Amino acid sequence: MERRRLRLLYVVGIALNAIALTAAWTAGEVLFAVTFGIVMIYLALRYWMVATDRS
Repeated sequence: MERRRLRLLYVVGIALNAIALTAAWTAGEVLFAVTFGIVMIYLALRYWMVATDRS
């Protein structure tokens, strides 16, 4: 998969997780909110790895 499309998928994933995190937090589901936060951090790390890859 080309890098531009992969980066777009990571951004969409981060945005969807941000929405889910907000919904879980406002519903009082702290464990789910923390889980979505961890997934967002992972996706951001993967995005950074793809964006800075020079090969």
